[in-house]
Amino acid sequence: MSVKYLVLEIRRVLRSPRFLIFTVCFPVLLFLLYTGIFAKGDKSAVASLMVNMTAFGAMASALFTGTRVAIERQAGWQRQLRLTPLSGPGYLVAKAATGMTLALAPVILVPLVGRLVEGVSLDAQGWLRVTVGVWLAVLPFTLIGLLIGQVGTADSVQPITQLVMLPMALVGGIFIPIEVMPHWLLTVSHVLPSYWLAQVGRGGVTSDLSTGLGQDVLVLAIFTVALSVAVIRRYRRDSARV
Repeated sequence: MSVKYLVLEIRRVLRSPRFLIFTVCFPVLLFLLYTGIFAKGDKSAVASLMVNMTAFGAMASALFTGTRVAIERQAGWQRQLRLTPLSGPGYLVAKAATGMTLALAPVILVPLVGRLVEGVSLDAQGWLRVTVGVWLAVLPFTLIGLLIGQVGTADSVQPITQLVMLPMALVGGIFIPIEVMPHWLLTVSHVLPSYWLAQVGRGGVTSDLSTGLGQDVLVLAIFTVALSVAVIRRYRRDSARV
């Protein structure tokens, strides 16, 4: 992977107003809004909302990666890159690294607002799970973004991303707290990677309805491997058409 190419990719995305609004400002504003409406001084509820909005922001940032991929495919930029020393794996790794880098913004900002504005207090292990843990757990969503970008077009990538992101946020326990979910919906949520993403951070703030960290890591690792295979196969299929 070319470091210069990675830096160029990150700078290009940071110039996008859409990125700043939907992946930086939106999660913070939602956190403050939900805290004022639903938490009402309940520190446990505030901490849980902080985790959920951190997970949502990181997930949205990772899925955003697919937009640039689809635009580059349609413009023929991927074909041009294949004529350069940048390899296919190098291109995909750079895109994934861009998504992971961009996910750092909500992972840092939402917990920071939670600590300084809402007074959330956690031990060192809890803060590590809410920040570093959630950040690492977002890798499968970066790959989902890449896959959407490889399948969709410049016009369809945003609707596809929304169709993927909203059900994951709602059913995965990010927008709808798992405490209020009926049993059947909670069972369905277990098949979504967003559920396990939120569980990584949730275990740092409460033991109620939390799964073990080892189980979270195992499930997310399975998603990562399966999605990596799908992304590579799709990229090679596109390459064979050139």
